[in-house]
Amino acid sequence: MATSRRVEKLAALLKREISELLVNGVRDERIHKAMITITSVEVSGDLQHAKIFVSLFGEEKEKAEVLVVLEEAKGFIRAELARRLQMRRSPELVFKLDTGMTKGPAVLDLLNSLELERKSKDL
Repeated sequence: MATSRRVEKLAALLKREISELLVNGVRDERIHKAMITITSVEVSGDLQHAKIFVSLFGEEKEKAEVLVVLEEAKGFIRAELARRLQMRRSPELVFKLDTGMTKGPAVLDLLNSLELERKSKDL
């Protein structure tokens, strides 16, 4: 039980600190070409690995550029996390694109059309 609490706490800390670093720490201007939102962070039970799920809004070309910058900045971000969180060893970071945010409106449209279809059949 205590281990899962530590994992959740570290995930929350990583989410907050990485968000802060993306806004103020990474100096590469390409990072601001698309709006970045960290949707969630998954930390492994041994605290050695972290998946950072990001949602990007903008043109496809800019999104691809931001993903490249995130990959290039991984070492810097990891070192800053170790310093800020006073960790002897910060987890390996993997940035993953979270497509759930872009699928949301399509799912809502589908549900609305199903509701309208159901109502029209009831009449």
